[in-house]
Amino acid sequence: MNKNRVVVTGLGVVSSIGIGKDAFWDNLIKGVSGISKVDLFDTGDQFNHFGGQVRNFDAEKYVNKKKIRFIGKSSQFAIAAAKLAVHDAQIKMKEHDSERVAVYMGTTGGESQSIEEIDTIWLKKGREDVKVESVLQYPVNNISANVATELKCRGKNRMFTNACAAGNYAIGYGFDSIMMGKADMVIAGGVDVFSYIIFTGFNQLGAVAPERCQPFDKNRKGMIPGEGAGILVLESLENALKRKAHIYAEILGYGLSCDASHMTQPNIEGVTACMQNALKEPSTESENVDYISAHGTGTKFNDKVESGAINKVFGGHKVAVSSIKSMLGHTMGAASAIEAISCCLTVQNDVIPPNINYETPDPECDINCVANYARKQRVNIALNNAFAFGGNNSCLVIKKYN
Repeated sequence: MNKNRVVVTGLGVVSSIGIGKDAFWDNLIKGVSGISKVDLFDTGDQFNHFGGQVRNFDAEKYVNKKKIRFIGKSSQFAIAAAKLAVHDAQIKMKEHDSERVAVYMGTTGGESQSIEEIDTIWLKKGREDVKVESVLQYPVNNISANVATELKCRGKNRMFTNACAAGNYAIGYGFDSIMMGKADMVIAGGVDVFSYIIFTGFNQLGAVAPERCQPFDKNRKGMIPGEGAGILVLESLENALKRKAHIYAEILGYGLSCDASHMTQPNIEGVTACMQNALKEPSTESENVDYISAHGTGTKFNDKVESGAINKVFGGHKVAVSSIKSMLGHTMGAASAIEAISCCLTVQNDVIPPNINYETPDPECDINCVANYARKQRVNIALNNAFAFGGNNSCLVIKKYN
């Protein structure tokens, strides 16, 4: 079977440091922090009051005003990022076979704000006062379905709920679909939004930092919750060349693993296997990797395990590493999708985004950290790491298109 080469031709982002690819990238390489005091709800009873909140998002720019009340906020973010990606790719959907355009999305909390609204009204007022619109919004499959409806994509449609690795899972599945000729084009990525439920959940785990995220720093205090969406347009190389599309990067493959160990703590063997599996499929030697976009949550145990796994896989090759969660916070199901976009722009521009808030090196995180300032360096191959609760690990291999 002939295998299609898979390329990225469109990027769409909704994030706390910018909406749209250009604003996002400009602030990313400047090391701008999107962390601020959360004002979507009262955080007075929480351990932490800061997060990567998306501001100045106007849903009516992307979704028909009459439909908004039937579409949850996660879907609104996803639709916005998808439309930005399709516009960036200069695609006119009516010119393509809609049954050959698939939509694959990842999430952790789904439409968590809708669930929260249902619970709150039911408890305070009673079941009869729950809005029909809220009930229609909350099923998790609505996110990919709403994106497909807005874009008129009639191909395969699927949600991935592998928590904080879900974006990479969706992109990897899209890679397979195009490589094997099952789709001509895939709209793939991830999304998650703030809700009181999600915010409280992460606070109760006791792994949240007071005000800032410091991945790999010796004095790191934990993660910072975030929200956003990241969408990539994937195509076969043949299709992209035929329509003279701009190509950001090529996807070589991906690796998956399951720790089968602990619900919240990553396992070094599982994380190591994930990166090794990613390199094995496209037969990429570890010394040819120039950059790792780390999972890098800023928690003591996670960063230590990821650093150890990187050193096991790469040995004496001190590959450059940074975590953009230092700027965005942890956007959960959107995280690896937004980070995949960052990798595509990194290999295109040969600029590595910084790991901000890095002050004191940690001997237990003995890596080549791109500390505080962006680094100009040729990047031919980048790895995008994502490790989720339950030990669901994913790693994407992204290459400069030549």
